Amino acid sequence: MSSFLSVNCRYQNNKNESEELNSQDYCEENWFQIAERMGFQCLKIQSKDPRLDGIDYLSGTEIPLHYILKLTTHAIHLVIFYERSGNYLWHGQLRLKGHSDRKFVPFRKLQYGHYPGAFDRPELLQVSVDGLDVQIPKDLNHFLEEVPHSRFIECRFKEARTFFQKYHDDITVEAVLFQKNAKTLLHLAATTLKDLGVRFWLSSGTCLGWYRQCSIIPYSKDVDLGIFIQDYTSDIITAFQNVGLSLKHKFGKVEDSFELSFQGKDDVKLDIFFFYEETDHMWNGGTQAKSGKKFKYLFPKFTLCWAEFVEIKVRVPCETINYVEANYGKTWMIPVKTWDWKSSPPNVQPNGIWPVAEWDDVIQLY
Repeated sequence: MSSFLSVNCRYQNNKNESEELNSQDYCEENWFQIAERMGFQCLKIQSKDPRLDGIDYLSGTEIPLHYILKLTTHAIHLVIFYERSGNYLWHGQLRLKGHSDRKFVPFRKLQYGHYPGAFDRPELLQVSVDGLDVQIPKDLNHFLEEVPHSRFIECRFKEARTFFQKYHDDITVEAVLFQKNAKTLLHLAATTLKDLGVRFWLSSGTCLGWYRQCSIIPYSKDVDLGIFIQDYTSDIITAFQNVGLSLKHKFGKVEDSFELSFQGKDDVKLDIFFFYEETDHMWNGGTQAKSGKKFKYLFPKFTLCWAEFVEIKVRVPCETINYVEANYGKTWMIPVKTWDWKSSPPNVQPNGIWPVAEWDDVIQLY
């Protein structure tokens, strides 16, 4: 059985405002005191706050992540959910430190904490359970459906800082404007696809930017997303057109090498690549408009995790390094500003040519 507990801690400050108590410590102290008086044993798991990793002098600050209260053969697992800048909730991993009692409870059987998790912010409903007032998500089914798919991966701020120390950030007017427009486009695309219920993830250069430098690559000139072909619906085209993104091209067909491109603001494109699953790999296709040549990009099989990128919750391949290396090779850490989509990726291979009789259907430019 799963349970969602919302605990509100209030504290009384009898002194002046400049001498405020630390409400978190006060709440924790009361939790332990009350629990211990009831006969519980208490275990607190804390770790560094990932929201501060991008700030040198604050990184390493620890916050409570999990509390476990044990009474004989029963235990309460209290999971702390934190607000993140992408308007979602996050909980940390339940990772025991060296001195922790690993036999305190059967940790492997706990439902939360095997990985960090990200959830949509739920609307809460107050209910009474056995005379106890608690809050639960109003859409309980949606919350429970999120649990097995909630695994979250943090941006690698430490590695991003190292990258910029070596290669420096592009702060030209053109670069800053592109990144601003690309961020706006990604937010619009994410909202549109979420409203349709279509899963997507950061792909190609957009995925590389998140993984390598925690930001949009300023010379990439587009936003790249991936979608599984089984999740395609023709409503995608209409939905994007309704929010002001015109269709730039449509290549391939749903059963083979399908891709869409939309025109955003100031020549920033939104490219959507549709992925096909084979027995031992996944792939997406590419089409050269002038020749009808087809290309195939091979990827190791991957699953999807949540991440935060430019203040939005988005999916990325959980096996990110395998995904990035397939697309950009072992030297993906080195910026490459000249890129030929037909020959530069190490995972590209020829895939035949479209019959001329099909060109009107499989090569559509707008």
